[in-house]
Formats: sequence, C-alpha cells, structure tokens
Amino acid sequence: MIVIPAIDLRAGRCVRLVQGEKARTTVYDGDPVARARAFVAAGAERIHVVDLDGAFGDGSNIEVLRAIARAVDVPVQTGGGVRTSADVRARLDAGAHDVILGTLLVEQPETAAEIAREFAGHIAAGIDARGDEVAVRGWERGGGVRVDDLLARLEAWGVERVIATQIDRDGTGRGYDLDFYRRICASGAPRVQASGGAYAIGDLRALQALALPSLEGAIVGRAIYEGTLDLAAAVTALA
Repeated sequence: MIVIPAIDLRAGRCVRLVQGEKARTTVYDGDPVARARAFVAAGAERIHVVDLDGAFGDGSNIEVLRAIARAVDVPVQTGGGVRTSADVRARLDAGAHDVILGTLLVEQPETAAEIAREFAGHIAAGIDARGDEVAVRGWERGGGVRVDDLLARLEAWGVERVIATQIDRDGTGRGYDLDFYRRICASGAPRVQASGGAYAIGDLRALQALALPSLEGAIVGRAIYEGTLDLAAAVTALA
C-alpha cells in the first residue's frame, strides 16, 4: 500500500477543506509545484491533484496541473469539475495519467460510461459518500444514488480504479472508516484508494492491516500539511 499525497487547488494555491465545506478552508501553500516536487523527493510514487474551483464550478486550475505534471516524474491523478470528454482530454494533455470522474458518474451515467470506454485505463471513479449516499457537486449535495449501486455500474463500465471517501471523516483526523473500505474492496474493484481520515501513521497502519489485496493506497492531505504525519516516514513504514 502506497501513500499518495494530495494537492487540493483553490485559486492556484494548496488548500484543504473540512468535510468538503468551502467555508472551512485552510490555505497551506502558495506554490503547489514546489510542494509536488517535495512530495516526490520524500518518496511519493503518485500524486493526487484536485481542482476545487472546477468542482465548485467557479474556475479552473488546469495550468497549475500542467506545471505539476511537468515538474515530477511520477503519475499524477486529477479530478474536480470533469464533466465532458473534452475535460478528460484536456487534463490528459496537461500531463495527468488518470482522470477522476465524480458527479458525472451519478448525474450523467451514459456519458460517464462512454468516457470510461474512450479513455480506458486512464479513468478513475471518485466515490464520495455521506453514509450510504454518493455526494455530488463538490460534496455540496446528495446525488440520490447508493454506493453499492454506483459500484455495480463501475464494474459494468470496466473502471478499474476507485477513490473512496467517507465524507464525515475527511479532514477531521478521526481515522478511517475501516468497514467502509472492506465493503468497497469486496465489490470487486481491482484498485481502491482510501481518502480522508488519516491523522497519524497509526491510521495508515490500521488500513494496511486490513490486508485487502485491492487496496493500493491511501491519499493523505491535511495530516502532511499540518505535520502530524511525516510523508517520508510513512512511505518507508508502509513499503
């Protein structure tokens, strides 16, 4: 299981939200490119970039994404505001290796299925859940679709990577909802990443101890920025 550091972008800066709420935003860094380089220097094998402006529908950080992808030699996965095939193409052209679909999976499943086929091998699914319901539009509202139902769709579409978040744990430092990840991995998804909930190395060890073959990594943001988890030490501990 690898540690995947997160860069959440708002107006070109590294930020973190608590439970996806815009009003609970903390700015950590004005230079996301330097931050990405530091993550790779610490041993990161993949970087997770979220365009929060795109997710909220009030801007874009694609040029920052391009600069990050050019600056590092590891795969970059990115999401936030991906609505069309053109959006996917633009992010792949900017240097991303994987593009994450979120709201589109729920609101326009036919389009999502077409994109999954068109860009096979480069599409990941973001499942952001409040309880059993998938949230959409930057987590601002429920999508009316159950997690299990969305997982069944993904299997049919051939989507092989799932990034799963239990929103009530995100940015809170309360650790992971381990049962949630047991359930996601049991769905048959070949590659699963856990997101939201890490505070210290013990949280990552608890996730790794589940010994779930399809659990490929954990995305960590706030804990790294606030210093409760050292990225280099975590990479070494989980290797």
